[in-house]
Amino acid sequence: MNEALEVWIDQGLCTGDGICAQYAPEVFELDIDGLAYVKSADDELLQEPGATTPVPLPLLTDVIDSAKECPGDCIHVRRVADGVEVYGPDAG
Repeated sequence: MNEALEVWIDQGLCTGDGICAQYAPEVFELDIDGLAYVKSADDELLQEPGATTPVPLPLLTDVIDSAKECPGDCIHVRRVADGVEVYGPDAG
């Protein structure tokens, strides 16, 4: 699967566990509020609700593992083309 994917975090469900930042620190980061956020391609924390960032292909497995292991079930990975969630709580 080499189609473009993007990821976003529902901070309302985030437990601040930090598993995502351990799996893929290039994509996820905990902020001073203790919640996880996605980062832009230039390493900027995206704090707007629903902010998305592209999933870099080399990190796809790490991002998917983050979504699967997240205790808050708050990481959503979806196809850019049609917005369909492929990994996360609303997938399939």
